[in-house]
This record gives sequence, C-alpha cells and structure tokens, in this order.
Amino acid sequence: MGQARVSVPSVAGSKKLAVLAAVYVAVLVINLDVTIVNVALPSIATELDANTRGLQWIADGYNLAFAALVLAFGSLSDRYGRRPALIVGLLGFAAASVAGAMAHGTGELIAARFAMGAFAALVFPTTLSIITNAFPDRAQRAAALGGWGAVVGLGVAAGPVTGGLLLNHFYWASVFWALAPVAVVAAAAAYLVVPESREDGVPALDIPGLALSIALLGALVYTVIEAPGRGWSSPESLLGFATCVVVAAVFVAVERRAANPMLDVALFADRRFSAASGAVAVTFFALSGFIFLVTQYFQVLREFSPLSTGARILPVAGAIAAASMIGGLLAPRVGTRAVVVAGLTSFGIAMAWIAGALGAATPYWGVIVPQMLLMGTGIGLVSTPATESIMLVLPAARAGVGSAVNDATRELGSTLGVAVIGSVFASIFGDRLSGSAFAGTPHAGPAAESPTLAFTVAGRDASLVVAAQDAFLGGLSAACVVVAVLCFAAAVVGLAALPGRSAPATSRSRPS
Repeated sequence: MGQARVSVPSVAGSKKLAVLAAVYVAVLVINLDVTIVNVALPSIATELDANTRGLQWIADGYNLAFAALVLAFGSLSDRYGRRPALIVGLLGFAAASVAGAMAHGTGELIAARFAMGAFAALVFPTTLSIITNAFPDRAQRAAALGGWGAVVGLGVAAGPVTGGLLLNHFYWASVFWALAPVAVVAAAAAYLVVPESREDGVPALDIPGLALSIALLGALVYTVIEAPGRGWSSPESLLGFATCVVVAAVFVAVERRAANPMLDVALFADRRFSAASGAVAVTFFALSGFIFLVTQYFQVLREFSPLSTGARILPVAGAIAAASMIGGLLAPRVGTRAVVVAGLTSFGIAMAWIAGALGAATPYWGVIVPQMLLMGTGIGLVSTPATESIMLVLPAARAGVGSAVNDATRELGSTLGVAVIGSVFASIFGDRLSGSAFAGTPHAGPAAESPTLAFTVAGRDASLVVAAQDAFLGGLSAACVVVAVLCFAAAVVGLAALPGRSAPATSRSRPS
C-alpha cells in the first residue's frame, strides 16, 4: 500500500507554546481522573455502601473503558480530524463527570466512570498525535514529549491531593464536579489554538477487532476482580481465565488476517515497540495499584484526612514530573535502554523496600518520602523515553495509531494494576482477617471484604485493631512484592530488547 497523503499543519514557533498549553490542560484533566477518585473511596464506601470489589470497579471502570476504546478512537481521530476529536471528547467527559457527581448508587457511579473513560479514550491519543505532527524535529519533539510525560505523571500522582483538597471542604461527589469545568475550558482552548490535522487514507474501523478487544479486556478484568470472592481456583475463575486465553487467540488470528486491523500485531515484532510498550504497561500497572492501596493505607489504617493523605503522595508527583523531563533529555544522549532500565530498577527497589518496611507507625519523612521519591523517579525515567520509542517506530502519518497503542498500554496497565493488586490485597486481607480475633464476631464476613468496615468495627478494641492492621499490612506487603518482581523482570527484558544510544533515530520504512 502506498504512503497516504497526510494533512499536517504548519505550526509557527510563536504558536507552538499555545498548542502545547492547550494539549497539556487536556492531558491533565484526563489523568487527574485516573486517581482523584482514590481519596474519595473510603467516603464512597460509607455513603454508597460499596465493598472492596465495588471500589475496584469504580476505580477500574474508567481505565477499562479507556483501554478498550483508545485504539479505535485513535484511528477515528486520524481519519476525521484530531481537533474535533479532542473537543468532542472533552465536552463528553465533562458531561459524564456531572453524571458521576449526581450518582445515588454504586451501579450508577460505575456506569458514569465507564462513560468518562470512553470520552477520555477519544481525547488522549489526539494529544500525542498533535505533538508528533506539530514538532517534526526530534529534539523539539523530545522536549514536548517530556512535558507531556511530566503532565501525565503529575495528573496521576496529583489526583489524590486535589481530591483531598476538595473533600476537606465538600462531599465525595466534588471530585467529579470539579473536573467538568476544567474539561470545558480545555475544549475551548483546543477550539481556539489547536490546528487541524488528519490522515486522508485511514481505513474503516475494524469492528471485529474492536468487539474482540472489548470482550477480552472485560472478561480479564471481571475475572480478576471477582476472583477473591469466588476463589482463584474456583470453577468460575478458571473458566474466566480460560475464556480470556481463547478470546486472545481469536483476537490475534483475526487481526493478523484483517486487511486493516485495529491493532497491527506485527508491530510487536519490533523490539523497540514491544519492549517499550511493556515497560509503559508495567510502570502504570505498578503506579495505579500502589495508589489504590496507599490512599487507603493513609486514610483507613493511619486515619489521616483526605487532604493530608493527598499531600503525603505529593513526593511521587514531584519526582515523576522532574524525572520525566530528565528522561526525555537523557534518552537521545545515552540511549532509551539505559534510561528505561534504570527507571524500572528504581521502581522495583522502591516497591521491595515498601513491602519490607511499611508498618502501622512507619515514619513519613524518614522512610515513606524516600520510598516515594525513588518510585516517582523510576516512573518518570520510564515514561518519556518509552513513549518516544513507541512513536519512532511509526511514520508521522500513523501518529494516531502509535499514540493510541501507547495510551492503550498505559490504561491496560492501570486497569490490571487496580484489578490484580487490589485482588491480591483483598485475598490476603480477607484470609488473615477471617483467621484473626474477628472470627466469630457478628461482622466478620463483611469486614473481611472491606478494610473501611473492618477498622470501623474494630473501634477501640485493641485486639481487633491489631488484627485489622496485620491483615491490611499483610495484603499490602504481598501486593508490593508482586509489583517489585514484575518491575525487575521488565528491566531484564528491557536490557535485552530496548534500543541503545546507537539506534537509528526514527523508522519510516513501514507502509501505512
């Protein structure tokens, strides 16, 4: 197939900063929503009577819809225009946020979270496409992507403190009310300053591939979240995992035969692409799973307020922002491999340290802050260089596909992070609590499914408080060990597969 003609805007230097500002605001609001809800989870658990699985779905509904639709929506934005996709996505996101704020039950809130994720999937891939097309020079593009990565990390890590500020003065729904006007402002900015760009030869949407990808992600996340209650080796769980394997095999077979696949699985034969995608997925798997648990650690076990909890997570945000910029500058000089492997190793060490050192009275400044700085540095060092490696594999005409794959790996990692880490925690917490001083108490069963309820039931009973703390910390430690092992394994793979300093700067040989 010949190279498709692409409409690429000519962006003057004076306008590039305005374009970046508009794109960064859109990126910020979408990524704030990834974690801003976390500090509200204990309040939601109380007000909407949600157990741990319900909270996982509230956190994961956004990520699941995002991951399932971002590939298809990235292709649609390439075909019909990136600016209108950005504007429609932001306005739809604002409307879905209002719906979430008005929810009166767990089911309604989960549905609103799915809608937010769907519109976010329309927004996010357009941001990378706009940057890629507006900054053809690699040095400028690397700097722009460094800022993009910093804003992504800042949004994810600053979500808890933003939510904490809101919850310090308002009720849980304020975390959704606050996002709507920011999204509207971002849409207005996009209308005013973002130039139009589209690809003329984008093929029709791959409906079979889209349907199979949604079925695969839905089955996997549902099975993992429900496994602690059903049992990991129960017939229902085993059937769910077997279904995922079958659907995954069918998806690969269908996409390999499709004339215009939603996901070109042949891309993963390029080690730069597959290893970088894996590094991004692992990083956001770890980050999302950790934030899901650490916000509950501070609020439920340490009894800090939502604002105090959010403030205590700020070191992660600052480290991510700084390391994302540094990583973007270092990768062209020392190579993607060195920077990304260092980041994954740093993250793994931080998680192993947390697994062995975090307790009910662990000093914040002396222990927890260094852990968070090490973790945030690892995230930042991975994010920007790995994103650039993904984008360099594809020509500018396929920027939407590349950015959508990058976004899909992020959201898939985030979705599975909350699902897997939350489920590992729930399994260990429930087992330990059921065999503790809670055994035989009237609320033993419900308490084993909800840390918030367990600590509420414990009250001032010292034996029950100790049992709840032990169960919580046991689940948290086991989850962090899983993340550490995964990070170290990804670092080994990256050492073998990622490009070094001598790798070519770009790849333009693939046909569109």
